[in-house]
Amino acid sequence: MTKEERHLWYDFLKKIPNTVHRQKVIGKYIVDFYIADAKIVIELDGSQHYEREGRVHDAKRDEYLRNLGIKVVRYSNADVNIRFDNVCEDILKHISK
Repeated sequence: MTKEERHLWYDFLKKIPNTVHRQKVIGKYIVDFYIADAKIVIELDGSQHYEREGRVHDAKRDEYLRNLGIKVVRYSNADVNIRFDNVCEDILKHISK
């Protein structure tokens, strides 16, 4: 896990009542975090995700997961580092929908 993934895991996701899977294999992809009961994937994006190749790969993966009925929620590493509380609140909103 990256530094940001560890921060989100240990300081938030591990403490919520939902079961959260880390580095979960779904089909041919590995997602950062998966909350099965909410059918949500949480992805933390580093700089490579904002380059053309990364955006194309992410779009294909997101479409694949959407076709399985899974919602993908993305946050940048900067979001986790600078706006951690906002990220956590947003995740809870997605879980409660």
